Amino acid sequence: MSTSTKLSASPSGGRTLKREVGLIGLMWASVGSIIGSGWLYGAQKAVVVAGPAAIISWIVGAIAIVLLALVHAELGGMFPVAGGTARYPHYAFGGFAGMSFGWFAWLQAATVAPIEVEAMIGYAGYFSWAKGFMNADGTLTASGFCVAVVLMAVFVAVNFLGVKALAHTNTAATWWKIFVPLVAIFVISASHFHSGNFTSHGFAPFGAKGVLAAISTSGIIFALLGFEQAIQLAGESRNPKKDIPRAVLGSVAIGAAIYILLQISFIGALPGSSFAHGWANLAYKGIEGPWAGLASLVGLGWLAFVLRLDAIISPAGTGLIYTTSTSRISFGLARNGYAPDGYGKLNDKGVPWVGMITSFVMGVICFLPFPSWQTLVSFITSASVLMYAGAPLAYGALRKQLPNWERPYKLPFGQVISPISFVVASLIVYWSGWDTLWRLGVAVLLGYLVLAISAWDNAVKGKANTPRPDWKASYWLPVYLIGLGIISWQGGFGQGSQNHIGLWWDIAIITVFSIAIYYWAIATSLKTAEIERNIEEVEVVDEGGH
Repeated sequence: MSTSTKLSASPSGGRTLKREVGLIGLMWASVGSIIGSGWLYGAQKAVVVAGPAAIISWIVGAIAIVLLALVHAELGGMFPVAGGTARYPHYAFGGFAGMSFGWFAWLQAATVAPIEVEAMIGYAGYFSWAKGFMNADGTLTASGFCVAVVLMAVFVAVNFLGVKALAHTNTAATWWKIFVPLVAIFVISASHFHSGNFTSHGFAPFGAKGVLAAISTSGIIFALLGFEQAIQLAGESRNPKKDIPRAVLGSVAIGAAIYILLQISFIGALPGSSFAHGWANLAYKGIEGPWAGLASLVGLGWLAFVLRLDAIISPAGTGLIYTTSTSRISFGLARNGYAPDGYGKLNDKGVPWVGMITSFVMGVICFLPFPSWQTLVSFITSASVLMYAGAPLAYGALRKQLPNWERPYKLPFGQVISPISFVVASLIVYWSGWDTLWRLGVAVLLGYLVLAISAWDNAVKGKANTPRPDWKASYWLPVYLIGLGIISWQGGFGQGSQNHIGLWWDIAIITVFSIAIYYWAIATSLKTAEIERNIEEVEVVDEGGH
């Protein structure tokens, strides 16, 4: 069996995704997603939750993301297909698991662009011309809503120009997005750095629980997410087998280094008066725009202006690439038979145009000022790492069932790293708290309803790509989701949790539970012939770019 296998007919009407993106374009797609609004807010949010020990939170978060990225790097090289994140569980576990993780992936990607637009508008509120765009409670005014819709429309318009134009646009924006944080680190640290800030109120005033909670609740994982964007564009890569692993690992290394340096610089530059009442009560003028406010506070007005300008450019770059990602995931879902065939259709520029329009509509819906929108979307995005949990499971199953399949990048010690990365993903989801998980559970149930309706319609019409549920290969999935929810409810993270399971005991329980689920999933995965059949039934693009 070779990765050159592909369908002779496809719902795209004979068109295929154009292979026009090189290594730099792929890496910059991921870096552009990692360096978004997270750098503008992450350092301040993390230090409030964990104190100076937030540095440890970033390191632990980076290690977690690296473990997940390593697994994705091997899978991305094996299967250079658009929307790969949504497809791997489908290959290994069949219809129900594939549908589930595909929905997790789409949900995560679809909510990021509107969040980034909100960040752009919020930071722009410093300028007089934008003061009327937001209400005091953070929801958009009528004029702000119009601006948000226009910004989402711009994201879609750039994507409609085709992926080559997108890569050029995002590459330029990403150079800027890397340059500005580095300037902030150097200038602020060189002129204002107080080493005593790290110990004057205790290095870890909130203990280990604060360090762990900061990983999921203060934006650390949210900030580091984005490495998978290179994988989503694998079907448009000129040399995916070599470039995908390099782009994934390179983007994580760049992003993690920048964020850790930002956290150190932020803590060191703060005046002692700003945290005189403890890190939980950090306060200074302009804190609503943490880095810009800090620059103004220490007399660097020119830097504050640049940072406010960057607060528009950086989120714009991330929103742009996630608009791309959302349409590619829906493209993959259509090819697997989970979404209507229209989502697998391409225009003459190779763009999944139905998915692009749906991405725009989703953004507009998210902008509606109903009270729980920002909280709900933030929680869903914080828990989006659930999407990544499918990759280690698929990795383990594919290593077992397809040991001789071509692997351009073969992960050393993969059989050890894979279960560890699954445990880490489960812990990150758990640390996001019960108040996150019950909302995520509602969103998951709604997704199942939508996808079930689509699957039923396909079956009634007798479509050839109607997915088989393969229930026996995915019995573990509802047990995993429900089990995580119960442990979270009984644990001590998040509002509404019962605190019946103490710190460290909860980590031990999650670890044992996750390992049991991992090996159950591997033991009941589809057999070799069934996995090869699943791969054959969706378009797998070969190295030559056909």
